[in-house]
Amino acid sequence: MKAKSTSLRNLTSVSLLGLGLFVASQASANECELKIAATDAMQFDTKELSVPASCKEVTLTLTHTGTLPKAAMGHNWVLTKAADMAGAANDGMSAGADAAYVKADDTRVIAHTGLVGGGESTSITFSTEGMDAAEDYKFFCSFPGHWAIMQGSFKLKE
Repeated sequence: MKAKSTSLRNLTSVSLLGLGLFVASQASANECELKIAATDAMQFDTKELSVPASCKEVTLTLTHTGTLPKAAMGHNWVLTKAADMAGAANDGMSAGADAAYVKADDTRVIAHTGLVGGGESTSITFSTEGMDAAEDYKFFCSFPGHWAIMQGSFKLKE
């Protein structure tokens, strides 16, 4: 009977260890997923987003919580280095709505979503390869006239 009891204890220990590793990996994956909302009042619901520097990829979901259509009050989410934000935003205006107000092949843009109107949402997954935790990054909406107000900091946390 002692052998069965030891085997059962070992099986239980291994099962609990496996469950713990599964939960830990799920928590880690969730740390690499971000949500942000934008409103008809030209505001994001947060001024700072961060993920652990250990995230190899980040998934971001943008939700437009307003009711106005994309043509009148469209929003997107664009990520650049802080020093590149103004230039990328200004150049993006001439790219037009079909390009989500992001200049094609703009190397200053690390990631961006498409435009969404009221009640819509969109998600992107982007690599953090080449990003540096010591660098200052900014996110913003590049819809014309929005970027000066709709912006925030993006951080890779050590």
